[in-house]
Amino acid sequence: MKKINLAISGCMGRMGQQLIKSSKKSKNFKLVTLTENRQISKKFIGIMPELNSEKAFKKADVIIDFTVPDCTMDILKIVSKLKKRVVIGTTGFNRNQENQIKKYSKKIPILKAGNMSLGVNLLMYLTEIASKSLNEQYLSKIFEIHHKHKKDYPSGTALMLGKGIADGKNKNLYNMIGKKFLNKRSFPYGKKINFNSIRKGEIIGEHEVKFSSGKEIISLNHEAFDRTLYSDGALTAAKWLMKKKAGLYSMRDLLNFS
Repeated sequence: MKKINLAISGCMGRMGQQLIKSSKKSKNFKLVTLTENRQISKKFIGIMPELNSEKAFKKADVIIDFTVPDCTMDILKIVSKLKKRVVIGTTGFNRNQENQIKKYSKKIPILKAGNMSLGVNLLMYLTEIASKSLNEQYLSKIFEIHHKHKKDYPSGTALMLGKGIADGKNKNLYNMIGKKFLNKRSFPYGKKINFNSIRKGEIIGEHEVKFSSGKEIISLNHEAFDRTLYSDGALTAAKWLMKKKAGLYSMRDLLNFS
């Protein structure tokens, strides 16, 4: 079987470094390109990182992107011209950027996920079912913890879970986002979805969705303790995307949740 030529953008980041390790062990991929948004003078497994450019991405079949929103948008502008496939693990996009990604997906196949974990995507599915099943008396909130280096909040995963709640009510997520708290010991339920984000230590990721009627509380949660969970998921997504036409996909499409 011919190996898939892989490019990793954001190669100096935590996920970028993990993806380099995981791709090296994979039988399905050949790592051909590493990129960063600044000059790097150190080689990784024999590859010198480059700046994002047509030249850098030309030899790749698929790009896995774990960077920051502005960088992702620059990458999409480049690779849409080259008709390359992109797996986006970047989080923190604003509404305008989300709309731009949808436009790019009309030209190229894009799989975008706030979290590449099977367990988290199952949790989102269960969250949607719970939200759909519970009446308006049940208020909701989402709690998440990540390492102290993570800048955006709520996390992309927390927003994914929020979308699960919104989808269950047939509502738009942006219209359902309530208050966003940072490093609070406790926070209230709301008619809209309230979020509390904790940033401390080197925690990989913990997420919890809670529904309360005032008489009972229903909790759904997930804890990650190995970063390979995400890199393996991203590589699975990249392989799956190779057979897809232009469009915007999610891990839910890959996992075939109905």
